Amino acid sequence: MKRTDLNLASRALGGSVRYVSDEFFAPCEALLVPEPPVHDTTTFGPHGKIYDGWETRRRRTPGHDWAVVALGVPGVLQEIVVDTSFFRGNYPPEISVEATWVDGAPDRAALDAAEWTTVVPNSAARGDTANSYRVYNSQVFSHVRLNIYPDGGVARLRVLGTAVPDPRVLGDRIDLAAIHHGGDIAECSDMFYSDARHVLYPGIAASMADGWETARRRTAGNDYIVVTLAGPAELEYVTIDTGYFLGNAPGRVRLSAQRTATSPWREIVAESPISPDARTRFRIAADSEVAAVRVDVYPDGGFSRLRLMGKLLPAALSQAIGHWLERLPRSASSRVLADAGLSGIPIKELREDQLLSLAW
Repeated sequence: MKRTDLNLASRALGGSVRYVSDEFFAPCEALLVPEPPVHDTTTFGPHGKIYDGWETRRRRTPGHDWAVVALGVPGVLQEIVVDTSFFRGNYPPEISVEATWVDGAPDRAALDAAEWTTVVPNSAARGDTANSYRVYNSQVFSHVRLNIYPDGGVARLRVLGTAVPDPRVLGDRIDLAAIHHGGDIAECSDMFYSDARHVLYPGIAASMADGWETARRRTAGNDYIVVTLAGPAELEYVTIDTGYFLGNAPGRVRLSAQRTATSPWREIVAESPISPDARTRFRIAADSEVAAVRVDVYPDGGFSRLRLMGKLLPAALSQAIGHWLERLPRSASSRVLADAGLSGIPIKELREDQLLSLAW
């Protein structure tokens, strides 16, 4: 399986553009569309040429244009891609990127007052190019601000990195596999048609392309995915949704679980038939600890969503909260601890019960 960093800003994960300085020629929402940009040379509107991207007017005053983006899921940034595809005479020659972490759903005033960290310094950009910039910062961020100098157009913004979700919401029965809760795909036999990560995305699939589909198997064996959970947990039931998979659903599925990365796999759902374009639920016998689940499909095919429902073990939840606090910018973690009445205690010295008191 070809592993790629997760696009934390993707609209498919709930990313959104919160505020922009200007969007006279083309709306900012296109920045976060998961699909590649397209271009039609014949489309014009009242404001001029219509582009699949974000485009500001020609600036006649000092300053520069910018867009503030709320990430679909907070995380550690590893690479920023500023894609100027089809912007040839109207792209920004220079960009920079800043990032911050702000709790909740901040308004314009809160974002303006936030402490922003430069993660990509002023850097040259080229037109009609997927300009890529590495990020060297291990903190967790929830928002980014793309600055373009002085104006122009950008087709897509990709904020690639590792999800580090807010663990305070993980204290009840949750979908342990969800990207938003820290689940991920660790291994996959085949992703010929689509990314296996789609099955961990929120909501209901919009089409078959919004799920995981393998090539048609012409050899012995079967296809599979391995999912790492938000943390060691007690798994209660599994839902496999084959919505939109009518002629491409697997004939049968089998599920296995693993306690640790080195533990043997043990069967939790025997090989069972599965229906196309339907949701199938399997109840799991009580188990003290599950950290990863393997889904075998026979012989091939795909499905749209996978839900692994259960509860994190207390030790796993407290560890997740401690890890998250250490990753937050110092000013942000200080505010979280102050709100909980834990000011002045070093994060590494917080007891398990104190960490668990932060869970909602």
